[in-house]
Amino acid sequence: MELNNEDDGRATPRTVLGRRLRRLREAADLSQRALADKVGYPHTYLSRVERGEQLPSLALAEDLDTHFATDALFAELLSLAQDASIPDYGRAIVEREGAAARIQVFGSSLVPGLLQTEDYARALIRTSLPGESEEQIDERVATRMRRKHLFERVEAPYYWAILDEAALKRPIGGATCMASQLRHILKAVASPRIWLQILPFQQGEHPMLGGSLSLLTLRNGATIAYVESFASGEAVESPERILELTQRFDVARSKALPEKETLDLVRSYLRGYEDEVDS
Repeated sequence: MELNNEDDGRATPRTVLGRRLRRLREAADLSQRALADKVGYPHTYLSRVERGEQLPSLALAEDLDTHFATDALFAELLSLAQDASIPDYGRAIVEREGAAARIQVFGSSLVPGLLQTEDYARALIRTSLPGESEEQIDERVATRMRRKHLFERVEAPYYWAILDEAALKRPIGGATCMASQLRHILKAVASPRIWLQILPFQQGEHPMLGGSLSLLTLRNGATIAYVESFASGEAVESPERILELTQRFDVARSKALPEKETLDLVRSYLRGYEDEVDS
């Protein structure tokens, strides 16, 4: 794979993907329109991908690999480019998710990324990054959705999420979006590897107010933590801080509802959103 600098910038997975597409297309003596006809996508879409203005969807990357017989090259470059789009402060923890045997998450006001639907994620990203184009938003959503593939592995990690009730109450994306999101959560927790607890309003204050925490236990037994707040985050590996953060998580878990009451509360909010949609 060539990584030489050319054109007007440093090579990145995004630009390498576009350049390889252009070179393979030109080597096959195909115009963008001709290639578009063969793979079944708009030529304007392929043009943006070649120029590095937009990442291809996974479907397009796989179709390009099939057409050019490139042995998953475009799919792999897409994965690298999506990882590169994650902010530096979050990349360290996301890269470790795939190696985790257990993931424990506390969310103070939002559904955690690994449980989000596309519409929920899109509503969050569109609001938090108002300067992004629709193509950029789509790329960020696709990156977040790709992270969920770890649940499909043979040795998928155990996942334990504790959500403040505020995550159910706040109507991200509106009633239809929230109804879909809560149905998705109820479906996800049917897995024997996924647990959910809600920390109800009635519990008052707790040690995790105002932020979110992820604890990743790796297969060698080591634990790393990730603390996130507004537009910033920090990966933590210090044993002393890991102990402190684990204690905070355990206190929050002790205040959370057990499984049956948790699911009853989620269903109650779901009925409320469905009634709002139907009214």
